[in-house]
Amino acid sequence: MLLKLFLCFTLIPVVEIYLLIKIGSVLGSFNTVLLVIATGFFGAWLARMEGMNTMFKVRTSLEQGTMPAEDLLDALIIFVAGILLITPGLLTDISGLLLLWPVTRETFKRFLRQKIDELNARGDINITRFH
Repeated sequence: MLLKLFLCFTLIPVVEIYLLIKIGSVLGSFNTVLLVIATGFFGAWLARMEGMNTMFKVRTSLEQGTMPAEDLLDALIIFVAGILLITPGLLTDISGLLLLWPVTRETFKRFLRQKIDELNARGDINITRFH
């Protein structure tokens, strides 16, 4: 767990800073700052649009009396993508965009479901399913 925290809060920001410096040396500092700001605004807008669409699906499912488990998982992934997109940096922007894109989001959802099922099988978490 400590290694994962180290990677998240130390190594990834260092790599982000390195990439921003390299991009800045090619594009110039003003254009690099403009790029970071533009991706932040675009990412926030895109996450908002995808999030609103997903919340509409959740509401529709609830009105029909069905459990919107897949849509709620989509909402969680879109929320994480939004956080990644408003965080300055190239790697976080690419990660956020990949999570927002429906094709790669489905792949990530399958991976996430598999990990949750593995944790459930080992007894690390307990999931109660309602049918």
